Amino acid sequence: MSDERGGSPADLWSTIDDLWKWLDTDSVVGGREGLLLRMLKLSEEVGEVAEAVIGATGQNPRKGVTHTWDDVQSELCDVVITALVALRTLTPEAREVFTRHLVRVTERSLGG
Repeated sequence: MSDERGGSPADLWSTIDDLWKWLDTDSVVGGREGLLLRMLKLSEEVGEVAEAVIGATGQNPRKGVTHTWDDVQSELCDVVITALVALRTLTPEAREVFTRHLVRVTERSLGG
């Protein structure tokens, strides 16, 4: 499976690392405060998912339908990317940390 640029899911962590480097280079705030702001960005992205779901279902009578389910999908992808970049911000071993955690969750949920 590949994307439009010829990449594959195996390139995910290379891309996450590239995004992390780009954000780190252009970051206005560094250190502990920058780390905390990177974590808070995740909450912002989750809020955008909620906004898109409300907009896709037309649950705000004043605004009506303002989003599509494709918008919700895009916002969910932003959450995943933001979470992976946040994890990479915490540790250069983000790939290994995530893989170990996914194995634990899978075993706990689906059985060993």
